[in-house]
Amino acid sequence: MLIVILNTGCANIYSVKTIIHKLGYKPIVSSDYNTILNADKLLIPGIGTASLVMNNVKTYMLVNIIKAFPKPILGICLGMQLLSLSSKEGLSIKTIGIINNQTEQLSNYGKHIPHIGWNKVIHQNKDLLFKSIENGSYFYFVHSYSVPLCISNIASSIYGDLYTAAFKINSFFGVQFHPERSGILGKQLLRNFLEL
Repeated sequence: MLIVILNTGCANIYSVKTIIHKLGYKPIVSSDYNTILNADKLLIPGIGTASLVMNNVKTYMLVNIIKAFPKPILGICLGMQLLSLSSKEGLSIKTIGIINNQTEQLSNYGKHIPHIGWNKVIHQNKDLLFKSIENGSYFYFVHSYSVPLCISNIASSIYGDLYTAAFKINSFFGVQFHPERSGILGKQLLRNFLEL
């Protein structure tokens, strides 16, 4: 199975590659059009700014291939936000547009922004992405922006606002948390994705 991690230029690519390797797979980090076209699974990691990553995606002419990709895709943190319609980060940035929702800045309600740390995730037990993961489990988050609850929501979390912690639409999945930094449960979630 060809597993490709999109080379977004972000800091967490190595962490994602390392944990997938520990699961027994040999992922490739690439932004090459043909490599991505032939992938069985595609992961879009992200820590950083939406504008930087979208510039990289556009430079390599990958927007259309991502939108038309027929096999499972997992967006992680910023990678999930890029699958929204747009982001309010800085000036409003048009993103890939898989889900018809806008990424918005977290309201602080007196809380520290960015949100960094472990937070409870309430998920739908029926979804295979959360197979063997107890509802209400804790995952590791690092973010200042989030996607509001949407029709494609399969998990939610709260930090000031109630927001989408995971979504699914057709073969597209997104998680706001970092499974690669979430210990055993994060490893289980990535295994679930790779076994879809």
